[in-house]
Amino acid sequence: MSGGGCRTRARGLVIFDCDGVLVDSMGIDMRELTRAIAAVGGTLSRAEVEHAFHGRSLAVIERGVAEHLGGSPPDGWMERYLAARAAAFARELRAIPGAAAAIAGVRATGWEACIASSARLAKMEQTLSLTGLRDAIADDRIFSAYDQAVARPKPAPDLFLHAARTCGYTPAECVVVEDSVPGIAAGRAAAMRTLGYTAGDASLDERLTALGAEPLADLRELPARL
Repeated sequence: MSGGGCRTRARGLVIFDCDGVLVDSMGIDMRELTRAIAAVGGTLSRAEVEHAFHGRSLAVIERGVAEHLGGSPPDGWMERYLAARAAAFARELRAIPGAAAAIAGVRATGWEACIASSARLAKMEQTLSLTGLRDAIADDRIFSAYDQAVARPKPAPDLFLHAARTCGYTPAECVVVEDSVPGIAAGRAAAMRTLGYTAGDASLDERLTALGAEPLADLRELPARL
């Protein structure tokens, strides 16, 4: 996958996060991360891991785990976690209900669609392929926080601004769809309309609304909300 210019200009640009918005990876990821932390002597609960690391980059996760342990994790810790996560994805990962229909519906209403994620491109290649969504988004519409053009990861707005700029849209012409606190903060900081995908979770609805997001319970509702 590689970044590049969007080929056509439409009514606006819908910027989807990947994990937790298009692919149902968050629960698997947080479970494997909790296990990996426990394996090196950490005591964080699953809820604590999710609160601290959901939507964060690997660099932030590694720093946070080191702080929790009082020193750097053992050599190879990150690689073992990533390998266990990849294996779990291969066994269990599914698309978020309505993800393919949402992407198609966005285009049918005259909008462009892209993905902008804190994940590495290789991870998105795996998760989108496993869930049958890989062909729904072209290479030049997939953006990673690891792109050299992105100075700061979410919650900074850099990734979303980079995606919009590359695709030829102003922030006012963009709609972000996110499920994490850092992602919502990034969308708001980018001065973009920001929808918080909640999957009908009332507590998450309240939490993301408090951050300034418009709640979105079902991805299939997205085209009508544009």
